[in-house]
Amino acid sequence: MPTDTIAPPQDPAVRRGRVAQSLAAAVVTMLAALATLACALAITPEPGPAVLAVVLCLSFSRSHLDHDLRGRLEAAVALPLVGLVAVGVGGLLHHMPWVGAVVFVAGMFVSIWVRRFGLMAKRAGSLLALPFVVILTTPHMPATHGGHLRAILIPIIVALLALAWVAAFQAAARSLGILPPPRKATTAVVASPPEGSLRPSASTRMAIQMAVALAASFFVGYLFFTERWAWIVLTAFIVNSGNRGRLDVAYKSVLRVAGASAGTMVALTLAIHVGGHDAITAALILAALFLGLWLRPLNYAWWALFITIALALLQGFSGATAQGILWTRLEEIVIGALIGVASAWAVYPVKSTAVLRRRIADTLAALSDAFDPATEERKPDAFVAALDQVEQVAPAFRASRLFTPWLKTVHPADWIDALFACRNPAMVLINEGATPGEVRKSVGAARRAMREPETLLPALQALRDAMATRPG
Repeated sequence: MPTDTIAPPQDPAVRRGRVAQSLAAAVVTMLAALATLACALAITPEPGPAVLAVVLCLSFSRSHLDHDLRGRLEAAVALPLVGLVAVGVGGLLHHMPWVGAVVFVAGMFVSIWVRRFGLMAKRAGSLLALPFVVILTTPHMPATHGGHLRAILIPIIVALLALAWVAAFQAAARSLGILPPPRKATTAVVASPPEGSLRPSASTRMAIQMAVALAASFFVGYLFFTERWAWIVLTAFIVNSGNRGRLDVAYKSVLRVAGASAGTMVALTLAIHVGGHDAITAALILAALFLGLWLRPLNYAWWALFITIALALLQGFSGATAQGILWTRLEEIVIGALIGVASAWAVYPVKSTAVLRRRIADTLAALSDAFDPATEERKPDAFVAALDQVEQVAPAFRASRLFTPWLKTVHPADWIDALFACRNPAMVLINEGATPGEVRKSVGAARRAMREPETLLPALQALRDAMATRPG
């Protein structure tokens, strides 16, 4: 193992700041959800629109579709179509399951595949995926009165209300300084192969992986789990969403199963003691969602834990008994996770180290621009955004290093730690407007080392040392 001491990727102050920011975001999201929930209950007392209201608020808060005027207008125009698609595909899944499954798989494939065409296409793909996510997380609760027109209009109205409340609460929180200003969208993906390559682009591979995972989970769910197929499909969808390589999918699957196992135990205990008290159950669901939103940035297992509790308690509103289904549900979650991992590893796999190297290269490029004397306005924003992209893939590599210490002398997680050890000294130099020649030379050497992975760790350590000494 390398003998150089590597600083931790995040100091306690940074971690505390993220926890505080996550808490603020969770509070704002839940306030928007409660406002939308109240509106939905005022429109109709039925549980379906109420559940839809909360799900959409959680989705909008994380989707960043409403962080600028253009995004809000796009979402407002597209939401009626989103509502209609959700109603239509949901009806197909209920009345014509196999046809609905085909439409669902095709819709999710297209929503991922179109993102290869740029930022606008990525936003369109996010909107296209939204109704399919809603279908999986919102149980089928047919309206008991009001006819077909009312059943179509209410989801559209609830969706527009959710967008309006989320936008209003987030805007107010930003104006008060509770939330930071929205950061411009960044894309850090594996470079697409050249035109004419036999190997599909990264987005196409991920779309194919998602389609295969969903098709397999629908098949297994319909054949063996009848009415409870959604949990298998939902788990396969979750572990393949935001696919950052096959290692990331495997890591998320482990966390999903671990969190769901603990969530199953907690939900079973709560269901036994709460019984049929709908008001208490509703409060527990909202509390679980809040804790999941708050703790998700710390570790995905927290989100898996609390979302399992919330969804399990929600079954009380559909007439099912938690005691009778929760253990079967855990089995379904494990099956969905296995299907997701198998798809990511066997179908056009995306190498996690390739994703990591691309993101490290983007970070070094941003650092080079920040130290370039020709750059008129030097700011750390692009460098910090690129580091955030690296941090997204870091947990899977650190877990892999922890459980496979015998495989490699230098692990890719060592690159991540060395890169994050550069963060603080780089921020100091950038904020001072310094452009030390030795540091720029070290950045260039690290960028060249990207072509030879065995030299990357020493190059990053040399860059850290060069910035720490602060040469003039």
